[in-house]
Amino acid sequence: MERAPIPWGLDGEVALVSGASAGLGARFTRVLADAGAHVVATARRHAELRALCETYDGRVEAVAGDLTDPDHRRSLVARIDARFGRLDILVNNAAITRDTLALRMKPEDWDAVLRTNLTGAHLCIQQALGAMLKQRSGRIINLSSVVAQTGNAGQANYVASKAGLIGLTRAIAIEVASRNITVNAVAPGFIETPMTDVLSQEIKDKMKSMIPLGRFGSDKDIAAAIVFLASDEAAYITGQVLEVNGGLHMG
Repeated sequence: MERAPIPWGLDGEVALVSGASAGLGARFTRVLADAGAHVVATARRHAELRALCETYDGRVEAVAGDLTDPDHRRSLVARIDARFGRLDILVNNAAITRDTLALRMKPEDWDAVLRTNLTGAHLCIQQALGAMLKQRSGRIINLSSVVAQTGNAGQANYVASKAGLIGLTRAIAIEVASRNITVNAVAPGFIETPMTDVLSQEIKDKMKSMIPLGRFGSDKDIAAAIVFLASDEAAYITGQVLEVNGGLHMG
């Protein structure tokens, strides 16, 4: 007997995705739109955002800007409220890296990563909660990383920011649970990206040998987790970290 498809439809819902111009953020935007949501995609790079919108005939709207800028955050949420009157899903994906050993890390590189990856997510949540608390529903999904749980040399700032997102997820989940708002995190493992494409086969093989499933993940694997946590089927899941890493970290 054929299995019935899982009804993860998001028809009529409104989503905001940060860091949406490329990579995982662009995939999240597409899969949410494919599931029926109206998606407001924001990032600093306007050209890439515009190209993304052109393929979705009005279902995806691009708003370029820096979410660490309070004026952009306020105007973005005001724009969503004026057009749709609601905000159902927030995906905090925007992130940067400034990798180097802790001994050599400049204060400005520490601050830049924490400001974008952690503080930016917190401030977006603050803005989004106005609409979600009013409508007494919402889904907030924060993009963490397997390195938040395992650590990684040369990424003290990035690891700290992604570990901070896990703590932020759990704290906000407790605060807003009574209003039917869920807050969860997704922690990807090694994912096929342009960054991994340039690695030597020897390094790729070594990395894959650490993964019980024996392969890198794809952007589709992470996007499926996002859509699930945004759906009604995940209504009783909050304050959790969904680990999508092929078994790289179990705990």
